[in-house]
Amino acid sequence: MKLIIVRHAEPDYVHDSLTEKGDREAKLLADRLSKLDIGAFYCSPLGRAQRTAGFTLDKLKRTAETLDWLQEFRGTVPKAVIGRTGCWDRKPSYWTAIDDYYSYDKWFNVKLMKKNNVKKEYDIVANGIDELLKKHGYLHKGRVFKVEKENSETVVLFCHFGVECVILSHIFNISPMILWHNFVALPSSVTVLATEEREKGTAVFRCMQFGDVSHLYAGDEEPSFAARFCECYSDDTRH
Repeated sequence: MKLIIVRHAEPDYVHDSLTEKGDREAKLLADRLSKLDIGAFYCSPLGRAQRTAGFTLDKLKRTAETLDWLQEFRGTVPKAVIGRTGCWDRKPSYWTAIDDYYSYDKWFNVKLMKKNNVKKEYDIVANGIDELLKKHGYLHKGRVFKVEKENSETVVLFCHFGVECVILSHIFNISPMILWHNFVALPSSVTVLATEEREKGTAVFRCMQFGDVSHLYAGDEEPSFAARFCECYSDDTRH
C-alpha cells in the first residue's frame, strides 16, 4: 500500500483558499497525481485543502471523502503563557532544552503541553489515521501493522503541514516536535509512504519521499516561501 500525503498549495489564510500562485501549484500537482492509479482520496474540510484537491479531482472526475480530523492540527496552549496558541510552533531556545520533547511517550506530558487540549487532539488524529489504514487492510498494532488485506493500493490525503507531522509521528512512533521543527513540507508538496512486508502478516511504513515539489520545478514554478523562516538572523527574508 502507498499512502500519499499532500499539503495544500500556497494558502490565502484570510479567505481560507489559495493565492493565484497556489492555483498554479495545485494545477501542476493535478498533472502529477492524475498519472497515478489512485484508489481513494481523502481531504481536510478546510477551504485551502479543498481547493487544492479540487484541481486533481476535477481532472480525474473523481470525488474525495472529507474527514474532519485531517484539518490543521487543533492542539493549543494558552496564549498568555508563550505568545502563540498553536502548540506546534515553538522557538528552538525553548523546545530543544527539554529532553522530553524528543520522546514519543513523553512530549505531551511537558508542562506547557498539558495546559490545554494537545493530547486529546493528537489522539483524534491518531485514531483517525488508524481507522483509515485499517479500512484499507492495515491494522496498527504497537510499532507495526498487522496485514489484514495486503494490497498495492494508493491512497491520497489532502491536508496541512501540522497534521501531516502528527500522522507521521503516530505511524513512525516518534515525537511530532521533531517533525514540526526539523522538517518542512512546502505548499503542494508530496510525501509518500509505502508498506514494507518482509515478514508474513506484518508491515511497517517507510518514507520514500518527504515534501517533494518536483512537479513545481517541472512546470517552471518556484516553490512557495510559505512555512519557511529566515535563513540568517540578520536577514529576515524568507528563503
